[in-house]
Amino acid sequence: MRRGRLSPVGYVFVLVAATLWGLLGSFSKLAFQEGITPLEVAFWRAAIGSVLFGAHALVLRQARVAPRDLPAVLGFGVLGISVFYAAYQLAVQTGGAALAAVLLYTAPALVALLAWLLLRERMTPGKLGALALTLLGVAAISLQGGEVRLSAAALLWGLLSAFTYALYYIFGKLYLSRYATATVFLYALPVGALGLFPLVEFHGKSLLAWAAVVFIALLATYGANLAYYAGLRRLEATRAAVVATFEPVVAAAVAFAWWGERFGPLGYAGSALVLLGLLILTLEGRGKRP
Repeated sequence: MRRGRLSPVGYVFVLVAATLWGLLGSFSKLAFQEGITPLEVAFWRAAIGSVLFGAHALVLRQARVAPRDLPAVLGFGVLGISVFYAAYQLAVQTGGAALAAVLLYTAPALVALLAWLLLRERMTPGKLGALALTLLGVAAISLQGGEVRLSAAALLWGLLSAFTYALYYIFGKLYLSRYATATVFLYALPVGALGLFPLVEFHGKSLLAWAAVVFIALLATYGANLAYYAGLRRLEATRAAVVATFEPVVAAAVAFAWWGERFGPLGYAGSALVLLGLLILTLEGRGKRP
């Protein structure tokens, strides 16, 4: 291992990424408050992000994708961008920023389950324990008595966002070793924006609404991804994944301070179980090559 592999700077980059991702839900709520629908927020996130990543890829000459990989990259644009971005925004609208972030982090458990069912990967005791903790955590959140309530719609959109986010793990395992992140998003983001465009009803926007949308695209999407992968170059993947679990903590804290979102005691316990399950799954893969 290279000496710089565990540089403290790597932790700073990943913490910056997790913080920016954690702010995504609260800034989305600000956009909703200013009259923008969840699907329009998702569209502008993809559209503005495509310009930013496109410029990045072109400047660094990272635009080439092998023809045989284009169908997979474009398909990722539909599921990983159109569906994921829309589902996450709808999860924030129906359940709040904190709940959407916690449900999103059930994704690694879904990855383990799908890999066992579809790819015949071994289901270890650690994975089973993590799955059980995740299910218990979601159940606890649904039964809590706080101001944040897990409605059927919030659960549906939250788990759909987690499922489509889980595709990032699988797609990344197959393709991000071949291409830079900017290369993939150069193609995937415009496809994602086009997939959302027919569903969006556009409205006039205030300066505050545009500020919220630009923050989401520029910092919580483009900036967060750049920071995360800069950190990943300096840290082991396992360490980076554990540090990234700071995201739902930030989301819950900001949602509490800004929007008054409060879990009941059972909700906070359930959130802790989801994060504990994520930690177990992350450590389960320690030392294994992706």
